[in-house]
Amino acid sequence: MLSIEPARLSDAEAIHSLVTFWADRGDMLHRPINEIYEAVRDFKVAREDGRVVGCGSLHIMGADLAEVRSLAVAEDAQARGIGAAIVAACIDDARTFGLERVFALTYRPGFFEKQGFRIANVMEFPEKVWNECVRCPFFTNCKEVAVVLPLNEGADVSVPLVR
Repeated sequence: MLSIEPARLSDAEAIHSLVTFWADRGDMLHRPINEIYEAVRDFKVAREDGRVVGCGSLHIMGADLAEVRSLAVAEDAQARGIGAAIVAACIDDARTFGLERVFALTYRPGFFEKQGFRIANVMEFPEKVWNECVRCPFFTNCKEVAVVLPLNEGADVSVPLVR
């Protein structure tokens, strides 16, 4: 049975392993383990038979904006709707907090477009660019694409889990 739930401290190593696996392949940025521990309350995990098979976090950037980050699904659990379910859970949290927009920086914009996001200019998110991106080693050669989902337009991002 698959469930999407808030991460626990004991999930930090599994989250780190998932992120590192995809980051080593160049599909996402690395996250140090200490950063995962610090942000563990932001994470959702997909758990199947006790094993963490997916993760993602909703990082609040300000009064009206949050970022979906560190979205990763185990290689053997791909194409089952797990990533979409994690994004939907993050968006549910964003709506609960009363946020107006959710964005992501991604190497896979098509995935996010299927969840209702649209391509955006990264400069729509100066909070991200000037607080975090500027410290990234890829800042001057960033290949990530910005995507955004306005929440006040009532976009439906509920995606059924495909097994």
